Amino acid sequence: MKKLFISTLLLVGLSTSAFAQQRPTPPPHPSKSELINIKSKELDKRYNQEKRAILNHPLATKQMKRDQLKALNQKYQEQKRLLRKM
Repeated sequence: MKKLFISTLLLVGLSTSAFAQQRPTPPPHPSKSELINIKSKELDKRYNQEKRAILNHPLATKQMKRDQLKALNQKYQEQKRLLRKM
């Protein structure tokens, strides 16, 4: 009886430690719309940072800033269009 009790405790202890070492399930992959939303937010954030950098540049003239903002807006619109096509 004593050997059965010890072997049962040993078996339960080993099985719980083996169960604890299993990896957790990986998180589900984002859906296509969620992925597009995430990319869109990243694009907006990067656009706002670049726009702020252009507007706050100390040496750029108004004409230079206007030209850079125009190019930035075109690039941003193209990237948004490509993102919507996905």
